[in-house]
Amino acid sequence: MTVTSATTASSAAPNTNRRSSLSDLNSADFLKLMMTQLQQQDPTAPTDQKEMLAQMAQFSSLSATTGMADTLKAISTKLDTLISVQKTAS
Repeated sequence: MTVTSATTASSAAPNTNRRSSLSDLNSADFLKLMMTQLQQQDPTAPTDQKEMLAQMAQFSSLSATTGMADTLKAISTKLDTLISVQKTAS
């Protein structure tokens, strides 16, 4: 993939939304990266379909994992509340 001067110039601008690590990336970041990849690819040699499907599968897996983490956090919070209520009732 060839990087154009417009892409280089925009990446040289200060980024106020810098993330501290890759774990801070979310689904919106993934979609931005995928759209940029699609816009920058050579139309005479598009991205391999298998590669694109693998990326989509990774995105689905990440989305499911994030959903499970949120659910487990909610369950943990509810359990902590129940335990504290049980201790005060005793």
